[in-house]
Amino acid sequence: MKPILRGSTYHLRKRVPQRFAAVEPRKTVWISLHTDSETAALAKAPAAWAGLLEAWEARLAGQDGDAEAFFEAARKLAQSRGLRYLPAERVAALPLDELLERVEAVGEVAGKPSPVEAAAFLGGAAEPAITVTRALELYWTLAKDKTFGKSEDQLRRWRNPRLKAVKNFVDVVGDKPIAEISGDDMLDFRQWWIDRVEAENLTPNSANKDLVHLSDVLKTVNRMKRLGLVLPLSDLALKQGEKRQRPPFSDAWIRDKLLQEGALAGLNTEARCILLGMVNTGYRPSEGASLGRDQIRLEGAVPHISIEPNGRQLKSAYARRIIPLAGVSLAAFRECPEGFPRYADNPGLSATVNKYLREHGLLETPGHSMYSLRHAFEDRMLAAGVDDRIRRDLFGHSLDRERYGKGASLEQLHEIVQRIAF
Repeated sequence: MKPILRGSTYHLRKRVPQRFAAVEPRKTVWISLHTDSETAALAKAPAAWAGLLEAWEARLAGQDGDAEAFFEAARKLAQSRGLRYLPAERVAALPLDELLERVEAVGEVAGKPSPVEAAAFLGGAAEPAITVTRALELYWTLAKDKTFGKSEDQLRRWRNPRLKAVKNFVDVVGDKPIAEISGDDMLDFRQWWIDRVEAENLTPNSANKDLVHLSDVLKTVNRMKRLGLVLPLSDLALKQGEKRQRPPFSDAWIRDKLLQEGALAGLNTEARCILLGMVNTGYRPSEGASLGRDQIRLEGAVPHISIEPNGRQLKSAYARRIIPLAGVSLAAFRECPEGFPRYADNPGLSATVNKYLREHGLLETPGHSMYSLRHAFEDRMLAAGVDDRIRRDLFGHSLDRERYGKGASLEQLHEIVQRIAF
């Protein structure tokens, strides 16, 4: 990108990319760099070329009738020239010297002022309305950082509640531009949920999740697109009733029912090993399912598993941990030392296990599930007087105070787990 001296002024000579042929009749363009200094010309050349590319992109967007793309291209074009995009009424209110700077920045096309540059520098690009469904489309890109490290199944579970929340809102209120969403619209949506909670015997948490996910989408788009809207999204949550807790399995039920010889024989090997692995580790089902050969360490003085990102995102930073193996859990991992490829990123594990337990009378009450083994393990630790710091470290929970030191050693953890293991 070497500038060429024409007369006393350096210019940039570039071939027009084929994709812009519909909006730029010239095959080659000469761009004045407005300087007689080669050093200054070299410094200005990249920005000048980038600005021209932005102008062509804006023309294409305008020609295609894509108002949103045209506005975004106009905003970027203004930015490439060191100007902030402002709507026409704000441009008109600028001090005279700043207004003249913008007018003079507008170049010519075929002897006439460039309409695209005029729109970019003088505020002629109308900002398009973003509807609720369009906001969701934008959200997937604007919130990309929230997806880093997620597996396909985690992405599905992250996307689905947001899709549901937006669909519910649009069904109730309509696909309005988000700038036109009123407090009454949000109260209507809230009332719809109140009626549904009552009619279908749902928990208030079902409604509150929808409100949280809808707010996340709208707030993210408002912030990242710099819309500056005041959205009526506060004080909408439904009052929570008594939270439904998953009950733990009793020790007697685990010993006499779940671990009875042949009780789990009908489960496929991987599902059975994950379930038994849970008994003396208390890991989350998804954590167990994601374990591979490298995370299952059966050699050495203390056999153990390492909960770590393995093709999926951990629930939190505290979820990364090492858990010693003992009893039926150690036997299960010796049966499945390579891990669980069938369930590594498969949402069907809990459904498969819970269906089997229900159909074979292995659920202590209708409120029990596979996850109840996690709570049972915690209850056994509590009954054994295990220190709160150690319980939280084994469970992957945060502390309500700052962590000091490394915590218990693997050998110490192994001794504790052995005392309460089946």
